[in-house]
Amino acid sequence: METATKYDHIRVEKDSEKQIATIVFDRPEKMNYISMTARSQFSEIFDGLNKDENVRVIIIKGEGDKAFSAGGSIPQFMETHPEELSRLRINVAAPERSPKPVIAQLQGYTFGVGFEIAMACDFRIAADDTLLGLPEMNLGMIPGSGGTQRVARAVGLTRAKDMIMRARRIPADEGYQWGLLTKVVPKEELESEVLSLAQELTRFSPLAQRVCKEVLNAAEESPLSAGLELEGRAYGMLRGTHDFKEGVDAFAEKRKPNFIGK
Repeated sequence: METATKYDHIRVEKDSEKQIATIVFDRPEKMNYISMTARSQFSEIFDGLNKDENVRVIIIKGEGDKAFSAGGSIPQFMETHPEELSRLRINVAAPERSPKPVIAQLQGYTFGVGFEIAMACDFRIAADDTLLGLPEMNLGMIPGSGGTQRVARAVGLTRAKDMIMRARRIPADEGYQWGLLTKVVPKEELESEVLSLAQELTRFSPLAQRVCKEVLNAAEESPLSAGLELEGRAYGMLRGTHDFKEGVDAFAEKRKPNFIGK
């Protein structure tokens, strides 16, 4: 296990054997709040992991058992220039831009920018004690790093307004019913459930996964005709790849495929 700790209360761990990297918000005594410095480092962390060919899946989690992240440092908002605040969404969107599958491992308080980061991930596996919230209304603010847009797209405008305009805390079971969460499990099963999903995702062609993620992400913003065109072109492109041929051959030969991402 390789560990990097050069970031502001963010730890990055790599398991080369499993081909999994884990980003850990490491400030448990402060409910893993995320500083402005840490936000600015988030894209850098992902840039490095995106380029690492031995990393197939990325997990984001919080240290300790009380919070994924309770949000940002409120006093730092007043110390940060408005123009810089308006760009925070770019760093928070790093999981969405990543060509690799990203899993948010949620427990306890998942508020503010912590929830916005989770919403930028591909999968959100939550312990049954998870509370989701965007409390910015209590501060005379609105979510500014994707919260309004990603929640509205995930659950519809009515529920998004109910959650955000009332600064409501949404428990895990309700979050799952709304479609905010991929799965809810007992807290003691959370880590094993996330690891199981990560290992499952490493079985597939990294090239096909990258293309699939691009096509699915585009579906939110493209009209149906454009989405179908993109899907068709991606489908045709993958037909000429090594991994597609390997998948077909492995299926015919009743063996496990050896995908290489080409």
